[in-house]
Amino acid sequence: MEPQTKRWKGSVCDADSWVAYPVLSDRQSQDVELIEAFAAPIVNKKETSRLLRELNGFYPLSGLQHVKRVRAVREKGSPHPLEVLVCLVSDAPDPKVASIESLLPSDGVGRDGLGEPFVVKVPARAPLTRPQFELASKHWPTSFHEDKQVTVALRGELFSPLQKARMHTYMTAALTAAKAGVELGMEAVGAVAVDPATERIVAVGHDCRGDHPLHHAVMVCIDLVARSQGGGCSPFDRYPACQVTSPTSDTVQSATGVAVSSQPYICTGLDLYVTREPCVMCAMALVHSRIGRVFYGTSSADGAIGTKYKIHSRKDLNHHFEVYKGVLGKQCEDLKQPVQRERDN
Repeated sequence: MEPQTKRWKGSVCDADSWVAYPVLSDRQSQDVELIEAFAAPIVNKKETSRLLRELNGFYPLSGLQHVKRVRAVREKGSPHPLEVLVCLVSDAPDPKVASIESLLPSDGVGRDGLGEPFVVKVPARAPLTRPQFELASKHWPTSFHEDKQVTVALRGELFSPLQKARMHTYMTAALTAAKAGVELGMEAVGAVAVDPATERIVAVGHDCRGDHPLHHAVMVCIDLVARSQGGGCSPFDRYPACQVTSPTSDTVQSATGVAVSSQPYICTGLDLYVTREPCVMCAMALVHSRIGRVFYGTSSADGAIGTKYKIHSRKDLNHHFEVYKGVLGKQCEDLKQPVQRERDN
């Protein structure tokens, strides 16, 4: 059984009306950190290999393997076509004295092959996204191992029109559930769990905190998914919009004739569509239930997968999932009560 969905004002399936952007880790989304280094012109281009070998031995630039040691001079007509990084300013014997004699020992590197040093800025860490790479490269040439999926996602082009049409349908179901919850005096939040392999909705839930303070929409939806696998902790039978719509897997018969589920742990491989960004409790529940991807419509001031925290990308957790925001963002934002909207702004 597929859930009934309501046609929302302004929500006709128009793939151009919204864009799903990825919610990346802090390291992927932060500005490029720059540190100062001394560079110098290479007087004789034929001496480049020797200079690199000697400089790498004397100033190895540890931790900066992403920074290219030599760059071509950008200014046309320059008498020196190449420039080389000598050392970080912090590694210089006397950072206040910028001369080849102060930076290099007379018996270490052939100083006569280098011109007078000057200060440049280089990226302290390897760029993780194309925007970071483009910004870092404006300062000094940098290596970049591109994740093309992230690049396409940041342009808002990861999902095809057909995929967006399906995503639109799923979030519309979450909006409809949220509205049903509001009519019962609950918070205006709805959630839908989807099996992307079969393109079927598994469970639909909305906020049920009238029964229990922990029954946030996400928690309800996870519990309903567990019910579809023969588990679940709480009954939501008195909420017609909270429903299990299809099993998440087939069952197989064991040697003793007892049905055994072949489904991995709870939400493994499933997508979750939720109208509002989940809180810390719900975000951790998604980690523990092994959700595959989360799509949310609008942010929350206390949101834990994009706004206040990014729990999905914490390295110290044993499960990580992808997060995208903005699916039917305007419709999800319009759901918020005036007090909630003011707090989030």
